[in-house]
Amino acid sequence: MQALVTYKQTNYKIDFSKPLDISLSLRGDDKNPVAWYLNAPKIEPVQDGNWIGKVGRGGSVNFNNIYFNPHGHTTHTECVGHVTHEYHGLNESLKTFFFSAKLISVEPVGSGGDEVLTKDQLKCHFREGEAQAIIIRTLPNSIAKRSKHYSHTNWPYLEEEAAVYLRECGVEHLLIDLPSVDREEDGGKLLAHKAFWNYPKHTRFGATITELVYVPSRIEDGFYFLNLQPASFENDAAPSKPVLYKPEKI
Repeated sequence: MQALVTYKQTNYKIDFSKPLDISLSLRGDDKNPVAWYLNAPKIEPVQDGNWIGKVGRGGSVNFNNIYFNPHGHTTHTECVGHVTHEYHGLNESLKTFFFSAKLISVEPVGSGGDEVLTKDQLKCHFREGEAQAIIIRTLPNSIAKRSKHYSHTNWPYLEEEAAVYLRECGVEHLLIDLPSVDREEDGGKLLAHKAFWNYPKHTRFGATITELVYVPSRIEDGFYFLNLQPASFENDAAPSKPVLYKPEKI
């Protein structure tokens, strides 16, 4: 199936039979990625008396409970409700799901004992109005990201002025292959989150941040169309499945 999409007065053809999935799957074991000091998620069959929801153990169907945290266990999309006193849910914040997007690869640089992504680095890869969404793939890129345990690793993060830059460039949806755009331990400041959402003075309620994506190295940097589809959770964040499509200009 193909579709014609127009963006900034340019026509593109998209082949929907060639999706590029950049989400992490959720597993119920220690091979699942983990952050924020959590244990591994659990996927286990329901038991009710002598009945068990697993065909291999005599049940009539497979019928599992799943225990996980979207922020710490899988690819997830979050809204400004992640940092607000009052409730704001992702379902009310994200109303459309298809966006122009640019994928960039950036190697964090050392700063004060941390590894950071800077405004100057982003300026080399992204300019105002290029796309509605940006996907940041950190380098080096390794398949180990699919099962990494991030707790107590002080992962790289986005400097506050870098988040401001993306906001000023008109980016509505920020995706990154780390557990957070902010430092693992920052005293609760969440500077990059708040800068990107422009919270609290002129809050961008429709903007989202998606963390813990995984972009295989075979996917080249450049312009794409993004389908960003979170699960319908009434929560500040939900597990999501971002999918890229490489357009053909016509």
